[in-house]
Amino acid sequence: MDQKVFISKPIGAVENPTKTLLDLIYSSDLSFLMEAHDGLSAAIARQAGFKGLWASGLSISSALGYRDANEASWTDVVHVVERMADASGLPILVDGDSGFGNFNNARLLAMKLLQHGAAGVCLEDKVFPKRNSFVGDRHPLVDIDEFSGRLRAVKDMTGNDLVLVGRIEALIAGYGLDEALRRADAYADAGADAILIHSRKSDANEVLGFAKQWQRLPIVIVPTKYYRTPVSAYRDAGISTVIWANHAMRAAVAGMRAVCGRIATEESIAGIEPEVATLDEIFDLLGYDELASAEDRYLPKDK
Repeated sequence: MDQKVFISKPIGAVENPTKTLLDLIYSSDLSFLMEAHDGLSAAIARQAGFKGLWASGLSISSALGYRDANEASWTDVVHVVERMADASGLPILVDGDSGFGNFNNARLLAMKLLQHGAAGVCLEDKVFPKRNSFVGDRHPLVDIDEFSGRLRAVKDMTGNDLVLVGRIEALIAGYGLDEALRRADAYADAGADAILIHSRKSDANEVLGFAKQWQRLPIVIVPTKYYRTPVSAYRDAGISTVIWANHAMRAAVAGMRAVCGRIATEESIAGIEPEVATLDEIFDLLGYDELASAEDRYLPKDK
């Protein structure tokens, strides 16, 4: 399924987002995906120079006012991803949670994401409904064979048109490295293009230990909790891709809370005006100049 996304300058057209994402994941150098959760945050990530995006389940849920516990529906996620694709033109790896149900739900999700501009989907091996990996201690995993069936169903449905990442939650659930390695082998056999190994520890020892013993496919990591580890350690370990998974959303929360608090206290916007983005910056970010030139071209001239 050919994809072509047209966006305003300076990026231009992305001829094949899926191939671009696959190239990033399979690059010999360490790649980075930046979290986004709506069209605006996607455009900001593009402007910052990121070459690919992570459509975070936590961030999208939070932006919609839901908890990251499958309270947002898969259709909610698809609609947000479409806006992100239109606003940025970048390849998007979507956090598909556990597939929103069984193999049939997972393949329907994958097809709809592909139709609406996604370049890849990441599925995690938790039962449905899932809970955010950093909340509580109850994180039951789905049977290996059943989850492998979900991955095969997605691959059979989308082929090479959608990058498929199998996310292993064995370390989150407390099962240890041996179980994580066993699941990695099974998910590779089921057709995954890459493996995401997740950890909630404050150091990177678990994921680095996994990377030392398993090299069948590119390895993706999410260092939200072990953020002090230098990226050089990931390069040395041969890790493929780092996802900065929720920081645009968290920055937005901090910024909006500070601004709203000051406006409420000061009963004025004069004090915060120099500290927020100007309207011209917003207009430039979203390509208002292109709209103006289009009006000149397509609308009748005033008489």
